[in-house]
Amino acid sequence: MNLKEKIIHESLKLFSLKGFFSTSIHDILEAANTSKGGFYNHFSSKDDLFFQVVDEARKIWREKNLKGLDEIENSTEKIKRLLKNYKDRYLKDADNFPGGCVFITLSAELNDQRPQLSKEIEKGFIGLKGMIRRLLKKSKESGELIKAVNTDTVTEILFSGMLGASLLYGLNKSKTNLDTSINSLVEYLEQLKK
Repeated sequence: MNLKEKIIHESLKLFSLKGFFSTSIHDILEAANTSKGGFYNHFSSKDDLFFQVVDEARKIWREKNLKGLDEIENSTEKIKRLLKNYKDRYLKDADNFPGGCVFITLSAELNDQRPQLSKEIEKGFIGLKGMIRRLLKKSKESGELIKAVNTDTVTEILFSGMLGASLLYGLNKSKTNLDTSINSLVEYLEQLKK
């Protein structure tokens, strides 16, 4: 790992734990074991670093959450795998996200004070919700789900449930509660199947 990658990785962990505003440049320098010169050789500002950290967090999110989805044909099963990956591979990844989901931490912190940075986080939420909606529509069209299912409503339930589980896990780090929350969403989805 080169210095730039190390700064991004350590900043990602710090943003997950402390947020953007509470993480100082000094904290980043100390965690990455570098100097101001080492930092500014790679980043023009903390905001510049923010965008690169978010890019790295998205990359990790995709690696962790989308693993194995391409191997599954059934759309409902893809959603179930996404939920399980989200719980087991992403939220419980203390190496990259010791404070929990960095997107939850940053979105809550940045919305009022730095809306332009918050909008960058919101893009990911919009993408996740869109993916869930598309998979649910495919599930309904292929006859996997009962006809009475309102895919927009189920999308909101699953999306909100995932974010709620993330928020609670970030607060209490209870793997038992996290398992219960996400497993409840999986069970709910099962009840909608034919």
